[in-house]
Order: sequence, then structure tokens, then C-alpha cells
Amino acid sequence: MNRFISSLVAASLCVAAPGLACAADITLGSLKIANPYARAMVPGAEVGGGYMTITNSGKTDDRLISATSSRAAKVEIHEMKMDKDVMAMRKLESGLALPAGKSVQLKPGSYHVMFMDVIVPFKQGETIRARLTFEKAGSIDVDFAVGSAIAKKADIGGDHANAAE
Repeated sequence: MNRFISSLVAASLCVAAPGLACAADITLGSLKIANPYARAMVPGAEVGGGYMTITNSGKTDDRLISATSSRAAKVEIHEMKMDKDVMAMRKLESGLALPAGKSVQLKPGSYHVMFMDVIVPFKQGETIRARLTFEKAGSIDVDFAVGSAIAKKADIGGDHANAAE
């Protein structure tokens, strides 16, 4: 029942506040941002991950070039990938390419938004607002719904994503 009421309140806020991007699909020009979410942070964690799918339905490439949030001192666009049997994470210095006509999934263990030096740890049930800036489409505020800190086995994203095996 509490989850239903929370969903109803969130939906009401989305209708009452035009320009506020909510956890539903968000459109900015030819870009669609679907299912933005973050994980609750475990005690002592100072970083958190943000995830979503971005679809570029346009005819020209775009790029996610930066993000900011009042909940973190710094927000970066990161990539995780295997490098000789070791999972490596790095900042994407030139941002995340969004090819025309394609979808790019930001998910644990892959591309993600990295909230660094988090001021107040993310708690399950809240939302974290971040401003995403794209090279061509411009900027938009996006609310990341915070879910459980524990990931399913297939979604393990490493310590930075607050994952559990």
C-alpha cells in the first residue's frame, strides 16, 4: 500500500510540475531517457551509481557530456569493463556517445552515472535529482528512483555500485 501511495504522489508531482522529469520515460529532443534509477547506498559508502537507457531516435549522433546533482560534490559519466580478467572503471573524458537510431543502456557493470562524495547517502524509496547535459539536445533534470542496495546476480556492478553477490 505504501508503494502505491508513493507512486501516486510521484505521478501527481509529475503532472503538477511541468518541466520536472520523473521516473517515467523522459523526452528531450530526439532523446528518450527510460527508467532512471539508483541503488540505495550501504553504510559508509561515499559513491553511488545512476542507471537508465537512453535512446537517440534522431538522425544525428549526440553525447551525454556531463551531469550534476545537489546530492553529490561531483558527478561523472563512467564505464566499467573487463581488462585482462580485472574489472576496470574509468571516467569517460569526452562523455558517452549516443549514436543516431540506437539505444545505450547505463547499467551496473557497464556505463553509469557516478555520484561522488555523496553528501547524504541515497535511501531506498527516495529520488535523486540530477541534471544531465547533452552535447546537442541540451540539459534536463532527471529524477533517479532509489531502489534496494542489493543487486541480482546478473546485475552486479562492483563496490562502487553498492552491489552484493
